[in-house]
Amino acid sequence: MIGIIDCGAGNIFSLQAAFERLGTSHRLITKRADVLDLRALVLPGVGAFGDAIHSLKANGMDEVILEWIGWGKPLLGICLGMQLLFEKSEEHGVHEGLKILPGTIRKITGPVKVPHMGWNRLNIRQSHTLFQDFTEGYVYFVHSYYAATIPEVILATTKYSEEMPVIVGKDNVLGMQFHPEKSGPVGMRLLSNWLKLVEG
Repeated sequence: MIGIIDCGAGNIFSLQAAFERLGTSHRLITKRADVLDLRALVLPGVGAFGDAIHSLKANGMDEVILEWIGWGKPLLGICLGMQLLFEKSEEHGVHEGLKILPGTIRKITGPVKVPHMGWNRLNIRQSHTLFQDFTEGYVYFVHSYYAATIPEVILATTKYSEEMPVIVGKDNVLGMQFHPEKSGPVGMRLLSNWLKLVEG
């Protein structure tokens, strides 16, 4: 069973549909008691960083996530959910994140359209079991901010104004800046590979 954290800023319907296509049971999570029998957690999200982190803290889910990570169990952050894993964000002021990964969420700059909406190619930067039987391809983005972080946690990037981290990971934590559930066969392969990691 996979838990999808409902922080009030998630594109949850399409993610649920993706897990159904993969034959994976799942349910929405809003409190600590909901996670006790789960194999893994997914932190999705669209919208503003500040609103999302406030929502997590309002019902204590920030502490649940940190406890979950401490247990060594798998967590996947998607889009805004990936950004929430970092130390802080500069979106509409400075907001503290979950501080699971080092780095700051900063606005995309340069001679490009913001928000970044559309398909961009993944460039794999580190070998990882997430990329088993995987061929680099295009995935779908909708975002205005990116993670400025250290090379050690960057698994894949894309070029948009500059080379941006779009898959990050450390130990039992993974994050994807794009929407795998909206990224066709490439995104479904990544979700399927993540589920294989969850199953051990």
